[in-house]
Amino acid sequence: MTIRIAAIALLAALGAFALHALAQGRIDIRTAVTAIGTSSSNGVSFAWFYDPADRTVYVCRAGQAAGDAVDCKAKTTLP
Repeated sequence: MTIRIAAIALLAALGAFALHALAQGRIDIRTAVTAIGTSSSNGVSFAWFYDPADRTVYVCRAGQAAGDAVDCKAKTTLP
């Protein structure tokens, strides 16, 4: 009988510890980039995005050919 009570108390303590350990997890959430604008000319498209976490403006370029990759670069960092 004493062993059973000790086992139940141990399981309850381990359960409380596991619940506490799982509650401590933190997920780093970043805000999404915001689209500023787009333009296209002669089959080349551009899109500008703003990242509020880094205060950076990005420009992405896509060509007209099916195999062209999208190329994104940081254009400037705002003060």
